[in-house]
Amino acid sequence: MTDFTRKDLEEIIDVARGSKKADLLIKNGKVINVFNESVEDADVLIHKGIVVGIGKYDNAEKVIDVQGSYVAPGFTDAHMHIESTMSIPPVFAQAVLPLGTTTAVVDPHEIANVAGIPGIQFMINSSEGLPIDIYFMLSSCVPSTPLETSGAHLYAEDLAIFKNHPRVLGLAELMNYPGLLAKVPEVIDKVAKFRDRIIDGHAPGLSGHNLNAYLSAGVMADHECTVPKEAEEKLSKGMWIMMREGSLTRDVLRLLPIINERTKHRIMLCTDDKHPEDLVYEGHVNFAIHLLIKNGIPLPLAVRLATLNSANFFGFRRKGGIAPGYDADIVIFKDILKIEKVFKNGKLVAENGKALFEFKRELHDDAVKNTINIKPVTFEKLEIKDEGKKIRVIGIHPDTILTDEMIFEPKVKDGKVVSDTERDIIKIAVIERHKATGNVGLGFIHGLGLKKGAFATSVAHDSHNIIVAGENDRDMLLAVAQIEAMGGGVAIAKEGKILGSLPLPYGGLMTNKPITETAETLLSLHKIAKEENGLSVSDPFMTLAFMSLPVIPKLKLTDKGLVDVDKFDFVSLFKEE
Repeated sequence: MTDFTRKDLEEIIDVARGSKKADLLIKNGKVINVFNESVEDADVLIHKGIVVGIGKYDNAEKVIDVQGSYVAPGFTDAHMHIESTMSIPPVFAQAVLPLGTTTAVVDPHEIANVAGIPGIQFMINSSEGLPIDIYFMLSSCVPSTPLETSGAHLYAEDLAIFKNHPRVLGLAELMNYPGLLAKVPEVIDKVAKFRDRIIDGHAPGLSGHNLNAYLSAGVMADHECTVPKEAEEKLSKGMWIMMREGSLTRDVLRLLPIINERTKHRIMLCTDDKHPEDLVYEGHVNFAIHLLIKNGIPLPLAVRLATLNSANFFGFRRKGGIAPGYDADIVIFKDILKIEKVFKNGKLVAENGKALFEFKRELHDDAVKNTINIKPVTFEKLEIKDEGKKIRVIGIHPDTILTDEMIFEPKVKDGKVVSDTERDIIKIAVIERHKATGNVGLGFIHGLGLKKGAFATSVAHDSHNIIVAGENDRDMLLAVAQIEAMGGGVAIAKEGKILGSLPLPYGGLMTNKPITETAETLLSLHKIAKEENGLSVSDPFMTLAFMSLPVIPKLKLTDKGLVDVDKFDFVSLFKEE
């Protein structure tokens, strides 16, 4: 909020005391008090964008009777990537405000890996002036590792350009924990530059002395815990834990046991990566709150995890609660999944599922357009000559981005290793798309259920090269060609034809189309993928997108080859006896 003048403060005092009319009065609500975790029958008085009174009031220019609905603070997503919604920031805002999210702490990691500093600047500029608070954590790992080719390389001095921006809070998820522990100068420099600010972590499975070292460097929070034991150790060592409920990674119910009287003040909610169709048909932070309530967590505590705790962690001194002096970011609901009204700084910005603001939909920025730059891919580039040995295969885990290393006898045809649909061993390839190097990483994956054709996407964490999986090479090449023609996106091929596609022209990651339109297209692609291609995973595109992420164990594929994440090094596709 803008600083108040003496006159403003005098007026606020008079309004709070009931001697002057307020701008707005929300009457007859059940106010969720996140400070003492109670629900109070009360009115909420709002003036000049802030809450000025809780209790019984009548004197206001505008009165809204909510007739016993809950009145809660606006929700905060403590860690997320807007790019995963496949929407540019204004479209994202239009999507999540009706779901009660009034603040988001975002890491522009995906577009930074594609377009570097101009990509981060695009996200900051295009989120300016929206009726939602979008704060930024600066991407710490661009690229995330040296094991892949990204579109940019950001050093500590590059990130320092943004350090004093009013909406920049600190350093985003430090996923290269092996690099930190190995004292790689580039990683150490970034941490040193931002140790006086918030540093967010990303360290799945890290424990013991290595965890001590990681935290000693300055890391403060983690959103990668998938089991209570890991989260409990991290909490005991002073970390804040973000319980994540995204599209592929769904950890809220897994981590439910960590919420108790001793820990509840250091736990937050985040989505990390949420796809458009899940935002539209499931929800955002409100869905995570719903899961908590449904599984026995009291409503005030569930709301606290999405409001006050995040505000305390990030230093939002007047956010996260409904109390005199706090920003009037307010959500009205009877059912957490059916938000009735959303107020931002006392202004109604969403009602009954609709955002009440417009924006300039076409954003012209050459830095994030036309980013697909690949060397022509031939059949020869996809061929894998048999070496007479067993092969390493990436094994998918349902609802998580962790994978296994599986060993199989390969299916061989004409001296070449090929997909084996009977055993669900499918060829995948990662094609470098930033610098036209011609790099093509080849491997196999188990668990997709693919029977026919191929599908591909330019959303491929973290460097966002093109990743494609297919039962045959012709359809794989066709899907890749479609993505190149669209300037990025998602494509499905079968028997020499494109069955469906979704253009993502902003960095090969985002579109400016309404999120409902994007969601409907994705659902149509899901249906095609399952009915025409035989895919069995719940979200084939997001599943494939994480198979190139070489910081999450165990086996991943980048444009440079197959990676054993535990060893943080390349391994051969063929297993030595």
